[in-house]
Amino acid sequence: MNIVLLEPEIPPNTGNIARLCAATRSTLHLIEPLGFQLDNKRLQRAGMDYWKQVTWFKWPSWNDFQLQNQAKGAFWFIESGGAKNYSEAEISPNDYLVFGRESAGLPERLLKQHSTRWLRIPMFNEASRSLNLANCVGLVLYDALRQQGFPGEL
Repeated sequence: MNIVLLEPEIPPNTGNIARLCAATRSTLHLIEPLGFQLDNKRLQRAGMDYWKQVTWFKWPSWNDFQLQNQAKGAFWFIESGGAKNYSEAEISPNDYLVFGRESAGLPERLLKQHSTRWLRIPMFNEASRSLNLANCVGLVLYDALRQQGFPGEL
């Protein structure tokens, strides 16, 4: 699986997601601009010693990332307002789960361009604005792995 963070802002979220990628053998893609330096202590602490176990790439822009990866798997955009629940999507092992910035989510233009692959995580309390990014990645990633029979499980 591939986890894509478009312009992440909070170091501990990215560190926790890196740790999740290490545990699941998923590839992490970080698309600039990042809201932190990659040597940030909070990023490193959240990822602990897992960073050396993660296959990860840093991309200068969405366009660079998309050009290099669009033929390798489907892109799934996880953001509130999607017509389809994440659990309804049939996600393949080489697909990309794309998540946006903590403060703003994914750009509307991307969501409109890819409306058939725009997935939402259901929320039941109208007063709750959002879920934590690392939690969202964990929910969707583990459902995708479940669909695939948990490949590589020890």
